[in-house]
Amino acid sequence: MSIDDALVMILAGGEGKRLYPLTKDRAKPAVPFGGRYRIIDFVLNNFINSGFFKIKVLTQYKSDSLNKHITRGWALSPFLNQYVDLAPAQMRTGSDWYRGTADAIYQNVFHITDEEPDYVCIFGGDHVYKMDVSQMLDVHKKRGADLSISAIPIPVDEASEFGIIEVDENWRLTNFVEKPQFRPKTIPGNDKMCLASMGNYIFNREVLLDALNQDEKIQSSSHDFGKNIIPMLLNEEKKIYIYNFNDNKFPGMTDAERGYWMDVGSIDAYWQANMDLLKYNPELNLYSKEWPIRTFNYNYPPAKFVWEEGDRVGMATNSMVSEGCIVSGGSLSRCVLSPEVRINSFSQVEESILMENVEIGRYSKIRKAIIDKNVKVPPNTMIGYDKEEDLKRGFHVSAGGVTVVPKGAIL
Repeated sequence: MSIDDALVMILAGGEGKRLYPLTKDRAKPAVPFGGRYRIIDFVLNNFINSGFFKIKVLTQYKSDSLNKHITRGWALSPFLNQYVDLAPAQMRTGSDWYRGTADAIYQNVFHITDEEPDYVCIFGGDHVYKMDVSQMLDVHKKRGADLSISAIPIPVDEASEFGIIEVDENWRLTNFVEKPQFRPKTIPGNDKMCLASMGNYIFNREVLLDALNQDEKIQSSSHDFGKNIIPMLLNEEKKIYIYNFNDNKFPGMTDAERGYWMDVGSIDAYWQANMDLLKYNPELNLYSKEWPIRTFNYNYPPAKFVWEEGDRVGMATNSMVSEGCIVSGGSLSRCVLSPEVRINSFSQVEESILMENVEIGRYSKIRKAIIDKNVKVPPNTMIGYDKEEDLKRGFHVSAGGVTVVPKGAIL
């Protein structure tokens, strides 16, 4: 079913500073995830699977790899007025880059006035989750809301890391607190949980346009939805309702997947989310036929595992290995491999993420590492065993002990 009364605008211009050095040469939504995907693929699949086919992707920061990915992998049918269009920062309203999330939409407001949708869905492009967005739109319409915000219940002791939403018994917004330092208001009927904003919004068109025009005239504004637009609409007593993400269901959803939403904004969270994919019953199932996760398809041959001679055995356990990979006499355990990775003989790789075109030399040992694309690891190299030595070699080591070798590094 095609939803024709809504325009989707995906905010994909974030720098992702906490994911550095993975974001040294790419925007956060373009960071590879799960071997063969990019982070932005998840929100795009959510909308396509939900029946939304009019999508604008707003880019800004180091967007070249993101642009290529969208152009090559997300071509819909213009004959049916279906599109995933790139909307790069064009400075149509002045000489500034995007000054905030609301300003990003304001600078692209002509897309809304040209298309004239009844509803505008504004979602972030840098989270990993599955969601049938049509259910949120249905609830928005039934409530007669001016704005709907998706939120996820979290434990109260985690509230200081998120924008926290406070609601009444009808789930109508009463207050919004950015990263509260004191105990926030909890969910009605549950004093152990509060609501964290997912940064996903559905606006009635005219409400959005009026708010953007008002906000643009306020010089002191940060031009941000959470800091400025939502408080403005709350003061105007607009009908702002919260959509409980835990109520969302999608075809083929398992019990483990209910309410799964991951902000992979730090190296440790990103590494852990990839490792979680390797569980027997993962919270994010990439293999569902009912809710497919699409991406750009590489024209590579199948993965190959070769050699079985004494200690020279090409094997992988509890791992995800993409097409074009060759595991030649080395071993993998709890690893995620992007396309065209080569593991040479007698090497051992554990709990690691290897991106496209990485090669691991003979007798090397890699543990709890992320190796970005186009890195050639020489024979007899150890990474992830001595963190001080990793730092001396110019690698990044996260707070959780994950070693990151940057893209194209020469070892």
